[in-house]
Amino acid sequence: MDPFVWRPSEERVESANVTRLIRRLGCASYRELLAVSVDEPERFWPELVGDLELEFARPWERVLDTSDGPEWARWFVGGELSAAWNCVHKWVSDDEAAVGLWEDGERTSLTWRELSRDVTRLAEALVEYGVEPGDRVAIFMPMCPEVAVAAHACAHVGAVQVPIFSGFAAPAIRARLEDSGAKVVVAASWSLRRGKRVGMRAILADAGDGAEVIEWDREAHAWPDVVTRQQGTLAPLQVESEHPYLLAYTSGTTGRPKGALHVTAGFLVSIAREVAYQTDVRAGERIHFATDMGWIMGPWTVTGGGAVGAAIVFAEGAPDWPEDRPWRTVEAERVTMLGVSPTLIRALLPKGDPVADTSSLRAIATTGEPWNAAPYAWLHEKVGRSETPIVNLSGGTEVGACFLSVSVVEPIKPVSLGFPALGQDVDVFGPDGRPVRGEVGELVCKRPWPGMTRGIWGDRERYLETYWRRFPGVWTHGDWASIDGDGYWYLHGRSDDTLNIAGKRIGPAELESAAVAHAGVAEAAAIGVPHEVKGEVAWIFCVARPGAEAGDALAREVGGAVAAELGRAFAPERVIFVGALPKTRSAKIVRRAVRAKALGTDPGDLSSLENPDALDEIARAL
Repeated sequence: MDPFVWRPSEERVESANVTRLIRRLGCASYRELLAVSVDEPERFWPELVGDLELEFARPWERVLDTSDGPEWARWFVGGELSAAWNCVHKWVSDDEAAVGLWEDGERTSLTWRELSRDVTRLAEALVEYGVEPGDRVAIFMPMCPEVAVAAHACAHVGAVQVPIFSGFAAPAIRARLEDSGAKVVVAASWSLRRGKRVGMRAILADAGDGAEVIEWDREAHAWPDVVTRQQGTLAPLQVESEHPYLLAYTSGTTGRPKGALHVTAGFLVSIAREVAYQTDVRAGERIHFATDMGWIMGPWTVTGGGAVGAAIVFAEGAPDWPEDRPWRTVEAERVTMLGVSPTLIRALLPKGDPVADTSSLRAIATTGEPWNAAPYAWLHEKVGRSETPIVNLSGGTEVGACFLSVSVVEPIKPVSLGFPALGQDVDVFGPDGRPVRGEVGELVCKRPWPGMTRGIWGDRERYLETYWRRFPGVWTHGDWASIDGDGYWYLHGRSDDTLNIAGKRIGPAELESAAVAHAGVAEAAAIGVPHEVKGEVAWIFCVARPGAEAGDALAREVGGAVAAELGRAFAPERVIFVGALPKTRSAKIVRRAVRAKALGTDPGDLSSLENPDALDEIARAL
């Protein structure tokens, strides 16, 4: 049986962006390129920058400086550049650069020329409000062309953008504004989500931080006078390579959210690398990612799309409302690269196969969590028509890009992440800090990389303790991973989510995949619950497919299916059906919240939950 679900044609290999880079570096294959990218960073990264035509106003003096240790590595030292120039201004033309699809059916767009004008005017307004290089500017807006204007305007004046989830309540916003010390907030007056009006400006007012606000009018799709009366002549500021660019907050399991700081050159180069060589996007193409600026894939899309000169299709509101929205968006806008999460696909699968034309797709990017086999196969066959590669990526807010990624010039194995991303010296360690093969271990990175966070905002010790102390000098990411005999990588969930059942370790993703494989289950979340004899037992919370009767009989069937798939030792003690699982706005299931509700413990930061009422239903079900 063929282990591969997709193989690149000769034509696809020949035309791929990464093939150009392979030849530029004199390599014979993608795997040889990977080796060069890790072993020869001083040669690899300058060639990559040159191939992508990323422009530095002043050349760097050193590619990499680790004199302060790998934890505080600096890249492209001495160089100066503008991310706004590289992502917007150098592309000026009358072609579409950004499209806005609004929940009420309206469509708006900006050309590259209009985007450049609006970025410059908003940048001038920020200066009028006293924003200086290094000041933080928060962005609280739905996904729309104007969110790109705000992000690039920050870079234009050297301010640090602080994206905030568009669905946050006032306390969560206040915490991020206070932690970042944001001087100005760029906010929408309101937005639509699932047909309901969300008063974003009013929510921001309730946050009561006291920062200045530049309000974009959702009704008129218009910037205020302080923006429109500007001349639009301010040149983009060229900043040092290590100048702060982005402060991205990620929810913590306990305590306050972590602000991951990213810098201009490292973030720009890393994300451009990923969009160009992993998802194979090029200038003039059209990308759409079902995301939010509060998830790292929002800045990934805005920065990466701009860096390669691709148009970005933004969609206000929920990606699954109406249920066929992603597929209709692909057809209407001729999207060439679609980005989704596995959870979103699991939610859409029971709604039926796409009827829209998705033939424009050249790649489908997926990230956020491990895959289950059946939803992956559905995406490949029904959305990708068994022709479009699924570029499975894995990284994180702190990574600033990906550790692992499928390559479009190599065969793809189902649910696999392919190989290490270019420039990433990743490995799988056992408890003793030594590499392991043929078994699950900790995902680590043994060398620094350009997109790596420069620390947790205001908390140097927390950064070191979280990522660098487990194996000194080695980044420990907190994911379980494995590598098969062919060198293909797989993820098995967060290592802090791992269950230990009678001395046997298993990731929740394996239990969930076995449950979702049952015809009556749409989604699942597996947790470990303390047990006097076994140490831990598995409970699996499931959402039934439409038409399935979510009762004791189905629960027994699902439990039996899991035991048959994984072995009786891993049979769940309980299978509990609920109407919904708690998710973030980026459609990721928050397992720690499920476990905390089941055990009656502190769930940590829940500000990113879109449906906190799902936790109340879990409590009732128990």
